[in-house]
This record gives sequence, structure tokens and C-alpha cells, in this order.
Amino acid sequence: MCCCCPPAIRALFCLYVQSGCSKGSVAGALTFFPPDPPLYKFERIDRNGNVVHESDDDEDDESLDEKREVSTPVIDEMDRECLDDDEELLEVTGPTGRVEPIEHAGASSNDEDQEKSPAQQLMERAQKLRRRAKARWVRDCKDTANGVRFRLLLDSRLVSPPSRGAVIESVKLPNTKSKGYLATVIYKVPKSAETPHTKTIIYSHGNATDVGAMYMLQSVIVHALACNVVSYDYSGYGESGGVPMENNTYTDIETVYEYVKEKVCKGNAKNIVLYGQSVGSGPSCHLAYKNNELGGLILHSPFTSGMRVLTPSRLLSCLDIYPNINKIRHVRCPTMVIHGKLDQEVAFHHGREMHENIPEEYRRDPWWIRDRGHNDITEGPGMMAEYVRRLRRFLSNLDE
Repeated sequence: MCCCCPPAIRALFCLYVQSGCSKGSVAGALTFFPPDPPLYKFERIDRNGNVVHESDDDEDDESLDEKREVSTPVIDEMDRECLDDDEELLEVTGPTGRVEPIEHAGASSNDEDQEKSPAQQLMERAQKLRRRAKARWVRDCKDTANGVRFRLLLDSRLVSPPSRGAVIESVKLPNTKSKGYLATVIYKVPKSAETPHTKTIIYSHGNATDVGAMYMLQSVIVHALACNVVSYDYSGYGESGGVPMENNTYTDIETVYEYVKEKVCKGNAKNIVLYGQSVGSGPSCHLAYKNNELGGLILHSPFTSGMRVLTPSRLLSCLDIYPNINKIRHVRCPTMVIHGKLDQEVAFHHGREMHENIPEEYRRDPWWIRDRGHNDITEGPGMMAEYVRRLRRFLSNLDE
């Protein structure tokens, strides 16, 4: 459904009116498409180390989790190992180093769903997300009061590498503004490898993915760059509560930042580097715009604004979200842009314009990939190694 075709326009207008003229509701319907079901699960562990099974009062939408096969747990705070410095860089190429193609759970709609109008589909989706958000808020508040911990379980559809020795913690961070707990995975280098200059990357992922699908890449980054990586799911994604909206993603990254600054970086914000991929460029640019303490910013396939990706026309500018092009002009930290020249989802000119609007003092060499698109920058012989080399050079120059 194209956002400019008559049925879609009617659907958006209906949603706008029925949501109380909420720009966020319409923009959210256009923008956010979390994997359903998620590609991971947070197993709940009580104070005695026992698995907490899903209770009968959990929302119906969550029952999908029980139908998914989940692999053995990856390393978390209960299973700490030391990094083997002698291991070579993991070269992720070919079918064994990728997430296998997965059919979207919503791809096979029944006849009844197909007969529904676009407006009905949008409204029902919004209502479903709100119901799930309320139920998760209640459950997560109870879990916090009961001292429940979490263990990351990857979906069996994912082809994942070995843990590579990183210390992995799974936590849920309360975002009181959106009334949701954020599923957050913290990949730490072992204490023996930490230095006063160890960087921590806060990774804001792309649209149709979640922290489970990002596990492979985060493991490689931690091992190859000897830095910490914090990956989180936006409100309404994966195991996170709340609903996916632009403003919620802003408070999401602010919540994660405050936690990382205090708990991981011990108050030193200069060791924090933001990494925003695609949709993740929105919250990353927002925080870099507001915060002058950051160590750096990496934008991977960014866009100038959300609506400009859909159409160059400004007729729907009232619904525009993530005005990155306006915010990037005010960042006060070293910034690098990565973009594939064959990108058909977010055209290359978006990345180029973002790079050109970074203040010259903070503008760092971009990486324009001639033969890559939106999601395949690290794929192919030698591409992961080149990706790591580029990131390493950027990070190493931050302390100069």
C-alpha cells in the first residue's frame, strides 16, 4: 500500500481522526514494523534461579512466544566467560554467517483480513499494540518488584556464531514517559580487557529487526573492536513494552543513555558513541542534537527525514517525523556516515546530504559503498573486515 494512493490516504485520514488528530499515531503506522513474532525472547528467572513461566493473565498476543522454538540461551550475566585474545576476527560471509530469510508472520493473511479496509487494518493494529503495551507494563512492573532477571534466548530461525567470549547481560530498563520497559542487551568486554578509554556503542537498529537479529553483528563488534555494545528494542518492539512512536524512540534512547552513562561508563559520557542504522538514525541524531557530552556518532544508511523517504512532495509534511537534516547541523561530536550507493530503501542522496550538513569541525570521512544497498553493507568477501577496519579507525581517532 503506497502512502500516496487513494486507499492509503483515506486510511491515514481515518486513523488521524480516530486517534484524536494524533500525528504520532499516523507516523507510527507508516514507519514502524517490528518483527512479529520477535526473533528472540527474554527468559524470566526468579530470585531462586528458577524459570518463571508465562502466567495466565499475560496478554493473548504474547502467547505467540510459546509457539516459537527457541535455541539454547546465549551467555548472559549468569554465564560469564573471558575473551580469548588469540581468536581471529569472525568473517561473516555466505549463508552460514547470515540470518536466514524469514517470512514475515503477517505475510499470509486469511480471507477475513484481506477483506478489511486499510483504515480498519491500521486501527486494529494500533489497538492491538495499545492492549499489549498495557499488559506488558503491568507484567514488567511485577517482575521488577519480584526481582526477576532475564536471559536472552535466540529464535531457532537465526544462524548465530559462538558467543566469542563476551559478557552478555539482559535487562529491562523502565521508560516511565512511555510506560514501557525496554528490552536491552549489554555486550561487555571482560574486565581484564577494559581500559579508561574503552568505548561503549549504543546501537539503535533499523526498522524490521530487533535485538535478537542483531546478536551476530554485536558479537563481532565487541570482539573485533574491544568495545562494549548496548543494543535495545524501541517501545513496542520485541520484548519491550510501550507502543512504537517517534517521541517514544526519543525517550527510549535517553533512558538507555542515562543507564549506560551511570552503570557502564561510570559517568564518562565521552566514552559513549551512538550508532544509528536507518530508522535508528532518528533517535541517534536526536540525542546527539540535545547532548554535547557524547564521544561520537555513527550514522548507517540514515535519512534526511522520515517523510522524505516516502515522497519528495511536501504535501504530507505535516506528518513528517525524524527531521534529521535539521538536527545534524547542530551536533557537537565527531560524526561518520555510512551509506550504500545502491540503496533502494533510503536513497544514497540522503546519506550524502547528511554528511554535507555535519559541522565541518566534527565531520569525519564517510564510507560510501559503491556496490551495496540498504541491508547488505557487511555481506560478501572481505566486507565485514572492511567494516570493522572503518569503525576501528573512527573509534581510535576519538581520543586524539
